[in-house]
Amino acid sequence: MCRVYTKAYPAPSVDVGAITRYARATELTPESRKLCDECLSLCLTNTVYRVCYSEFPLIFDGDKLYIGDIATKSQDLRGRLDGCYAAVVFAATVGMEYDRLIRAYGKLDAAKAFMLQAIGTERVEALCDVFCKELKDNKSDLGEEVTDRFSPGYGDLPLELQRNIFDMLDCERHIGVFLNNSLLMTPSKSVTAIIGIKKHIL
Repeated sequence: MCRVYTKAYPAPSVDVGAITRYARATELTPESRKLCDECLSLCLTNTVYRVCYSEFPLIFDGDKLYIGDIATKSQDLRGRLDGCYAAVVFAATVGMEYDRLIRAYGKLDAAKAFMLQAIGTERVEALCDVFCKELKDNKSDLGEEVTDRFSPGYGDLPLELQRNIFDMLDCERHIGVFLNNSLLMTPSKSVTAIIGIKKHIL
């Protein structure tokens, strides 16, 4: 059994451009920028940034790939992990505040609820980027490289593998993220992913 680590992060810098994309807009008008700022003031003080993760050896056996309790025939993941000897499996969350606010404003102000959705997505993606950058820097110091992250549901990697990741990381206990029978995570602004590790080739 591989050890599971947990880490809390300070708030990453806010990327308004990313929020704009997640809000499916080409640009923020003065009115929508004001709405964005109002929504940011509602949620940032109560946002948490937490990650749990563990490193597992990779086993390539015929058309199957094994990562801890994960066994998959995904060709997309196999291509992403080509040349790797291990993988880091992680889960990240920014907590329940977005779910609470989205529910509340969904009944009061649809525009605010929509903007909060976009901000929550930007926040958890920013957290993942911070974690991945830190991992990249740490592995670089060891003469290793990392791949881009790859999540269940991407390409041909089945979403059902969420169950394996939750079992491997015990996400409920470590960072308070739950998985329901429909494979939806609570808090909803949460992410699971796999990152490959390979030896640096000079």
